Amino acid sequence: MRETLTQLMVEQGKLTHQLNLTDGHHLAKLTTMAELLLASRMDLFQLKAMEQELILHQALAAKMAVKLAISKLCLQKCRANTQISVVFAMYKEHQRMLNSIEHPHGEDFIRHKSEQLQWLCKDLPNVDWRMILVDDGCPERSGQCAQKRVNELKLGHKIEVRFLSRAIAAKEGPAASLTSTADSQKGGSIAFGIWHAARTGPSRNHFIAYTDADLSSHLGQLGLLVDNLNHHDNIIACGSRREPTSVVVKQGMRNHRGKLFIYLWKRLLPQLHNIIDTQCGFKMLRSEFVAPLTREMMETKFAFDMELLLKSQLLSPHRIGKVAVGWIDSDALSTTSELSPYLPMLKSIVKMYRHYVPAQPISDEFASLIEAMDETQWNTLVDTMAAVVDDTDIEAICRQELFSPLKLAREAGVPT
Repeated sequence: MRETLTQLMVEQGKLTHQLNLTDGHHLAKLTTMAELLLASRMDLFQLKAMEQELILHQALAAKMAVKLAISKLCLQKCRANTQISVVFAMYKEHQRMLNSIEHPHGEDFIRHKSEQLQWLCKDLPNVDWRMILVDDGCPERSGQCAQKRVNELKLGHKIEVRFLSRAIAAKEGPAASLTSTADSQKGGSIAFGIWHAARTGPSRNHFIAYTDADLSSHLGQLGLLVDNLNHHDNIIACGSRREPTSVVVKQGMRNHRGKLFIYLWKRLLPQLHNIIDTQCGFKMLRSEFVAPLTREMMETKFAFDMELLLKSQLLSPHRIGKVAVGWIDSDALSTTSELSPYLPMLKSIVKMYRHYVPAQPISDEFASLIEAMDETQWNTLVDTMAAVVDDTDIEAICRQELFSPLKLAREAGVPT
């Protein structure tokens, strides 16, 4: 049975070889394929065996459909009154929330995300969902546009739109430390959003995820994160694009500098030795840990994930889980693709190192290098090291000291 279904899934998957999670037809195909698997009555062991068998195949849709089926099957074991809350920040998302008729790059993400959650929780009486959308001080009024969309879809009972500016004025939770929305680049809104979700949701069996506004990650996979928290007693479950069964299509230049970024932060925060893909926008926390993790956060910009992970590790070691997920980049209207956030993130990580972690001589040298580097020098370093870094295995990047601070300073043109 499993062998026959595997072949069928491969054949079906070929129909959507160039999988696009912003395409409604592709999304419907994925749901149909996942339902086919669930109707087969295969158990989790058999579905995970199929997932392994598909590793060598190129059928992206088949691989994603198996993940969705596993995710939904995992939720069948949840306790009564389980709630999944999903948080994401919005900044200049006014065009992305339109449909493809209204804008050539529109993703209609509010409707698609809600449909994915509806599918995931359908026929599961123990599980409910909601979404919290946080306007991150958007000059294009993303929050107001989102509220209009929510009203049109008649989803006001499931989707709440919040405004970081109002939370700052009211000094609510993590927003109290901000003076204006200019202090936040995603991190401030996510910290406030997950805090608000925890405060207004149930105190038990409540799982709070945060993701990106785009459709790069299918929310039907959230059951994989719930399962990781439930069965491994973790505080945070991190979606990872670097596991053997991850399904990944990445685009653009944001991926080009990633290895060098990983190499440098690994020299500063060895406590997170087991985590590689810290920036995957698909994570989930147990609600009871949200308040202590978001209290007195230093970082409110793009490196906020790192601080949450570090604080979690220091609060209760070895309770960060990794979950292989599907990720199909959606970059057409990205609000960060035109930025180069890696050096500012590294500078923020240096501050975390100096605040949270006992000093180490070699880490101090790397920290000083990063503090001294400007954007031009960072770009020079990326260009001169690109070929070497790209040819280096990611495990070596993480575990070995391949390039000394002195060598990197010379390559970047930083005075020593």
